[in-house]
Amino acid sequence: MGKLTGAHIVWDWNGTLFHDNDAIIGATNAAFGELGLAPITMEQYRALYCVPVPKFYERLLGRLPTDAEWEVMDETFHRYYTEHRVGCGLTEGAVELLVGWRSAGHSQSILSMYVHDELLPLVRGFGIEAHFLRVDGRTGPSGGSKSEHMERHFAALAGVEAARTVVIGDAADDAVAAMRVGARAVLYTGGSHSRASLEVAGVPVVDTLAEAVAEAERIAA
Repeated sequence: MGKLTGAHIVWDWNGTLFHDNDAIIGATNAAFGELGLAPITMEQYRALYCVPVPKFYERLLGRLPTDAEWEVMDETFHRYYTEHRVGCGLTEGAVELLVGWRSAGHSQSILSMYVHDELLPLVRGFGIEAHFLRVDGRTGPSGGSKSEHMERHFAALAGVEAARTVVIGDAADDAVAAMRVGARAVLYTGGSHSRASLEVAGVPVVDTLAEAVAEAERIAA
């Protein structure tokens, strides 16, 4: 990464660097179909989605899914998503922002709730792995919060200061995870959450990744 100047970004992947909204809503509706639920629109998804994910399903079912229902829906979601993610690409301008941040002497990493063994080849396939100190996906069961994963991720980032770290993601949970390690957060409206649902986190909310990086540079200076 060259000489580092202290500022660090922890990037979210799905819905942030990776523009996979179409695959996400398709996979969600495929999972809903397993329980006979009607499909929802992207606007409805962005207004209702939350973590842990079973709580999202509760908002639509009127109750938490049973363990058996959750298992079926989770498996269906991931099978559909894996098939359809191939049609998705990086968010517009993402590569230039990664290059620019690194060229400025800053560091960056990825922490995603997407399964680790599938995330790594996906990042490598876009030719951007060299820009990151670490790329960590989820290990263990799906559906939970990013906070515990953030603790492990941050502990492995040697020499990175929490006070000069900014988490950029598309979910309020990214702000919660940042707070867990003493970092700051900037939330991006282009992913899975509406602006209204992001603003309750009490951190800067922006409409483009370029704005997110500019805000990260300002608050991590």
